[in-house]
This record gives sequence, structure tokens and C-alpha cells, in this order.
Amino acid sequence: QVELIESGGGLVQVGDSLKLSCRASGPSTTTYDMAWFRRAPGKDREFVGGMRYIGGHTKYADFVKGTFSRDIATHTVHLQMYDLQEEDTAMYYCAAKIGSVVYGDVESRETDYRYWGQGTQVTVSS
Repeated sequence: QVELIESGGGLVQVGDSLKLSCRASGPSTTTYDMAWFRRAPGKDREFVGGMRYIGGHTKYADFVKGTFSRDIATHTVHLQMYDLQEEDTAMYYCAAKIGSVVYGDVESRETDYRYWGQGTQVTVSS
């Protein structure tokens, strides 16, 4: 059983920064590729960014102003977002899958990820 524990959402002002964190709680010997998706009101869920375990490769959606970092020991990834705008208001979901054993591109489809968090709300106010 893998649980994704999200934190860091909240209410911010336009231009502010915010850091989202996601910790995967599962067997300590398991590695995970992890990603963030978001769903804005009235829109489909979309890929925000992700990080592969092997090599730490990252991929970001074009609209993202942010960077990934990670704490391998605690299976935690952080997404630091900058210069947030009102259109960034959404429910943000952490997603994970068992870490790939080969180098490659970060997966960006919802169906690529098996485990999902409950979501954390990010609201950007002007």
C-alpha cells in the first residue's frame, strides 16, 4: 500500500511563490517516479511537472514557473512554484508510480501513474 502525503497548498497573492511537497509512504526499498497534476475549475486535469527517480530527470509543462527538488531518503519531492497567477488556481494532485529502472523521459499522462494523493488546493488571489 502506497500513500501519497501532500502538503504546501494555500492562499497566496499574485506574484507570490509556493512550495508543494509530496511524500510517498511505502516500502523503504521501493523507488518512485513522481509528478504533479492540477485541475482548475471547469477544466480537465493536466500535467504540471514530474521527476524520475533514476537520474533525477525532470519535465515541466510550458506554463510552469518552478523547479523540482527531492529528498531521496524520505521519498519526498518538492515543487517550488514562482510568480503565481490567478490562472494557477487549482487543486494540485501528487502522482507516483514505481520507479523506472531505465533512463528516459518523464511520463506526463495520468494513466502512467498508479498512485494518487487526495489533492491540495492552491488559490491565487489578486
